[in-house]
Amino acid sequence: MITGCKKILIFLLAAPVFAQNPVQDRNQGLVTSEPVWRQALGGAVTALPSVQAQSAVVTLDGGNIRAYSTSGRPLWSYFSGGRLSPYVSRSREGTSYISRTNGTLIAINRSGRELWRVNPGGQLSGHVIAGWDGRLFVPTGSRLSCYTSSGNLLWVNNFENPISISPQLDQGGGIILALENNEVLHIDPFGRMHSWGLSAKPLIILSLIPTTGEAGEKFPRIMALFQDGTIEILSEAGEWFIPAQAGASSRPMPRLPARPAAAGSWGNNAAVALTDGRTLLFSADRMETLWTGDSHIRLTNSGGNETEVVYDERGVYVLSRNGATCFTAEGRRLWYTLLTNAAAIPAFGDDGVLYSGSQDWILNAYKLEDRILPVKLALYGPAPEGTYGTGNPPRSPWAEFPMLFSENQIMDRLNSMGSDIRAGRVGTNELAWTAWLMETSGLSRSAQEIRSRITALGLLGHIGSRETIPWLTNLFNRETDAAVKAAAASAIGAIGVDPEGIAIRAFLDTVSYSSSPQDEQFLASVAAATGALCRFSGPPLSDAGVRILTMLSADTRSPAVRRQARTELASLGLR
Repeated sequence: MITGCKKILIFLLAAPVFAQNPVQDRNQGLVTSEPVWRQALGGAVTALPSVQAQSAVVTLDGGNIRAYSTSGRPLWSYFSGGRLSPYVSRSREGTSYISRTNGTLIAINRSGRELWRVNPGGQLSGHVIAGWDGRLFVPTGSRLSCYTSSGNLLWVNNFENPISISPQLDQGGGIILALENNEVLHIDPFGRMHSWGLSAKPLIILSLIPTTGEAGEKFPRIMALFQDGTIEILSEAGEWFIPAQAGASSRPMPRLPARPAAAGSWGNNAAVALTDGRTLLFSADRMETLWTGDSHIRLTNSGGNETEVVYDERGVYVLSRNGATCFTAEGRRLWYTLLTNAAAIPAFGDDGVLYSGSQDWILNAYKLEDRILPVKLALYGPAPEGTYGTGNPPRSPWAEFPMLFSENQIMDRLNSMGSDIRAGRVGTNELAWTAWLMETSGLSRSAQEIRSRITALGLLGHIGSRETIPWLTNLFNRETDAAVKAAAASAIGAIGVDPEGIAIRAFLDTVSYSSSPQDEQFLASVAAATGALCRFSGPPLSDAGVRILTMLSADTRSPAVRRQARTELASLGLR
């Protein structure tokens, strides 16, 4: 039985504590602030909090992960069953990706439910990076693996040396990283790789705006920062600027005035936090420093070994365990604040809130500014910066000769292709294979060829990019054969994401109209796909999804359809 005192204590630990707004000293720029809310975590924070989808997620030393709304309301808690690596990543729809120290990678939806788990071959050596179409780039030791958002392997690149600088998404949608042998790599979304061998090990690498070739192709540009302050800019287009002290160069590069501690890029500018506490903005176009300012690290002489830099439309933010500083893009210091007892580097959200986990197991949220990052929003989360072309790929190499192949030959190719797809050997074939699978499943074929269309749709779902959802939804809407419609629904469910909500609307329309197909297999497939979308995407799709499943679970439906719909409702915590 809980006593009155214990009840009061539990209430105080569970409820967010709100406080007054920050007060700014206009002469010094110092922002003194009490947290706008605080939450007891029940464990020590092990990594930088991750802020996305109007919520903050923190990993704890006991193997727990907790999520809170931006107003401080507890959202969910998940226990991983073991110790966690010090990395937590989130995709645009709010799915969290964590890894146990035994190498198990786990996906958790925005409601705190586990979606899937895989073993990518070892412990994470950096954050999982979500690509433009939801694919995941997973670094472990001396390899980089690429998975779909549903956890299906697409390709693996093995390196001869361990990763020394964790992967990051470049401005063209690919990945850049560095290895222990001083090699810098650019890897495109399909696993193609380009490397540069450097004379020294870079401390930091940054993505710049890609250059465009004569045929319109994009070439990545990478800025490398070194311990002695030198800078190199690398590009596949043959553009290579060498530091002046290293030899002859038509455009000598300047040297940073101190060792870089952290940096971030936006466009062709790089914001660099130095170990002496200064922050500067460097222009790769002009090859010069645009401005230099003092951060909280220099002002308080607190050291800058653990530092992060956030650089976006609002300006430059320097974050460390001891505080945070904001500069405008023009170099004016807007404010700085100091932290005490922080367990890790804080995170700064798009809403102007700083999230910091303290060593006394408390998550603190500080409202430091009212500016909100302007982002283009879809149904949930920020819209991607670009596309990989998987939703509208070029015609496949076999498109010109459709009449040369019998149904058996087509099935043989589907079976062979399917073996490679299920084994995670898609890689550079992805666009050509996606195009052919679309061509095969989208054509109006004779009745005896229906099985090849269904098989092709299943493979599209397995390698599915969220960019293919509009194409699959269009096929679902216009197709007249119930079995093919069911396969299209299953493919959408296998992909698991519906960023614009178009598939869930198509499912709702189908179930709502009495003139829609009443085939048992078809309706059961719609129920299964609806449940998959709701589990993965969470609240944005749940209202329409629950309506669909409720209608399909009615007593007027066939037993198989009712059973499937009720199973999906139960998986969402509903009966």
